[in-house]
Amino acid sequence: MTDKPISLRRQILSQILALLVLATVLFPVLWVFSMALDPRDLSRPSTLFPPGASLKSFKSAIDSPTPNPVSFWQLARNSLLLALGVSLFAILVGTTAAYAFSRFRFKGREAGMLFFVIVLMVPATATLAALFVMLNGLIGPDLRNSIVGVGIAQVAGTLPFSIWNMKGFIDTIPKDLEEAARIDGANANETFRLIMLPLSLPGLAVTALYGFMAGWTEFVLSWQFISNPKWFTLSMALYGMQGQYASNTPWSKFAAMSIIVSIPILLVFFVLQRYLVSGLTAGGVKG
Repeated sequence: MTDKPISLRRQILSQILALLVLATVLFPVLWVFSMALDPRDLSRPSTLFPPGASLKSFKSAIDSPTPNPVSFWQLARNSLLLALGVSLFAILVGTTAAYAFSRFRFKGREAGMLFFVIVLMVPATATLAALFVMLNGLIGPDLRNSIVGVGIAQVAGTLPFSIWNMKGFIDTIPKDLEEAARIDGANANETFRLIMLPLSLPGLAVTALYGFMAGWTEFVLSWQFISNPKWFTLSMALYGMQGQYASNTPWSKFAAMSIIVSIPILLVFFVLQRYLVSGLTAGGVKG
């Protein structure tokens, strides 16, 4: 007789806890929206519903994102090129390298994986000087002072995680599937393309999302390497809005720009969401 009241009580407590977590997560997001809509340009709004709320800050962020002669759409194009380039190389190079580390045995395999772990522990700022000198030495300042040079540097920092992540995922795929494909006459390339890649879609989605986020939000390398305004990115424009003091920062415009910059990442996440939560290898081999 007491089972139903207890389960109902637990359900109510669970719902309350879930609502508290939801409120905790959404409150900072709502606060940023409040700052963007507040025409008073305050760093600490006193209410989530500012008086005289308007979208002028969004229009200002798009019309004049930086004091330099570069448009918002040029900034968005550069950010998109950087994000897509990093994501594409992370998938292509990371997946093929991870497949080699997972399925083949060769000299230096363990040392290579250990090297990737060590690289992952090194902060990105520690490599700035070395990357600056290397990019200048390859072709000259023109490569370093461009979105291509920043992309090369960003890929160098993204690949270790991509390889490590994809190797861990490929390790979970049964080798029986590849052996069955070879018995049917498939070569190594066909096995990789027709068996491994379709089954690796969840891992590829994570790698693609990580690469896109790393390229889209990157500003440390860009801020140090790029001085030509035509190669500026949205993240650089957002970082450049910060004044030396809080009173010098256009907070409404800054918040509006933050929301605009976050939208593409949300779109990519929702596109890849069905792969992020699916297990395509489940039931691949009959027990």
